[in-house]
Amino acid sequence: MDQASQFVIASRAALAQLSALAVQYSFSVIGAIIIFIAGWLLSGLLSRWSREGLNKIHGIDITLAQFLANVIRYAVMVIVVVMVLGQFGVQTASILAALGAAGLAIGLALQGTLQNIAAGIMLLVLRPFRVGEYIDAGNVSGTVLDIGLFATELKTGDGIYRMAPNSTLWNVPITNYSRLPTRMYDLTIGIDYTDDIETAEKVLLDLAKADERVMQNPAPTVFVAELAASSVNLTLRFWARSDVWWATTRDLTKAAKTALSRNGLHIPYPQMTYHQAGDAAPPKPAPKGPQEGPKPD
Repeated sequence: MDQASQFVIASRAALAQLSALAVQYSFSVIGAIIIFIAGWLLSGLLSRWSREGLNKIHGIDITLAQFLANVIRYAVMVIVVVMVLGQFGVQTASILAALGAAGLAIGLALQGTLQNIAAGIMLLVLRPFRVGEYIDAGNVSGTVLDIGLFATELKTGDGIYRMAPNSTLWNVPITNYSRLPTRMYDLTIGIDYTDDIETAEKVLLDLAKADERVMQNPAPTVFVAELAASSVNLTLRFWARSDVWWATTRDLTKAAKTALSRNGLHIPYPQMTYHQAGDAAPPKPAPKGPQEGPKPD
């Protein structure tokens, strides 16, 4: 009887303790669920509001806005997870320390990838180039197809697809041929030394003024660039819109040759003047020796 009564008493105590724990942790579980749901909804709202707000700012790329919105959402969810674990008595300080150590390890392991992400963010913020522009960055050149967080996609002039890591584009000087609305071009053509310079200048200048693609402000000019070994080099300098610059320069180069030839002006070949010595070499003067005096008898 004593053992049976002790078992009953111990069972009642265990049930009472379990009931107390169930009541205690039930509130913790309910609180954790409420915190998780509220945090999930809050993270979604903050992410959407931040993305919509960034899209309204002029110059902010859509990719960058989406990335920053995701960063805000994940940051809120990390805080929510820490709060949920705190409901069950877990020490949040140790969790934050573990997250910091894990973040450091991941950062060291993904150093190259994180470098590309950082470079991608800087490219999206500073915008040295946009989609559709032609750039030259070190060994990479082509028309930009897409700017991502990790890499940039380009199409070369001969129709080849190229993907370049953002870090390679960020660490070199970038030449953007499409950013500014106008571009200058110097067309240098040599004429013969016997040709009339004023006539050649007028022919080239009239040719540039007759082309509607050539800008008249600033006006095209022609000047003598160099007195070369075989020709007088004239330079036709003009400005054109960037979108028609390539076609304009090619067409004017061809038209300049045709117009000069039509007006009797010549583009000379490289020439060299030389003199040929005669067959008979001039006699060499006899060496002068010491003069001999009269011999003694």
